[in-house]
Amino acid sequence: MGKVWHKWLDVWGPLCDHKREIEEVGPLVPLSDCRRIDLPKIADQRGNLTFVEGSNHIPFDIKRVYYLYDVPGGSDRGEHAHKSLHQFVICMSGSFDLVLNDGKDEHRFHLNRSYYGIYVCPMMWRLLDNFSSGAVCMVLASNPYDEDDYIRDWDVFQREAQRRLIDGSSAQSAGLK
Repeated sequence: MGKVWHKWLDVWGPLCDHKREIEEVGPLVPLSDCRRIDLPKIADQRGNLTFVEGSNHIPFDIKRVYYLYDVPGGSDRGEHAHKSLHQFVICMSGSFDLVLNDGKDEHRFHLNRSYYGIYVCPMMWRLLDNFSSGAVCMVLASNPYDEDDYIRDWDVFQREAQRRLIDGSSAQSAGLK
């Protein structure tokens, strides 16, 4: 798949009350590129060991790590997309669901083990829900925190995703992909 870069103007989420230019976003990526990645698991009767190496086990260098914990029952997390950030989501304890949507298709992943995770491509709307008691979600990210990378409004995301799907189809028809 070739690189297809886009620019667009729109109202950006509830944090901005003015129009702003959204930087170029990465290539059009289908939901199918988001996938489960199994990590090395060294079994030992004293306890198992799993590790993650950026650009080795996951397809990006790790620039930030954060984790969610003590999520109240019935609460959701996420509900946003990132323009260029790559993430790898791991369930360190308990269980939860990760729902990804590329503007066309949606897939629900159930995470409940610490020796695999889900690779999340840029421009994927994500929702984390169904947290068990004591669940811990660890996220490895390709960049430091940047508020400008977030799309927090579903309608804005949906419009951009639909536009990108149309533009991507046109580019594919023209042999650019």
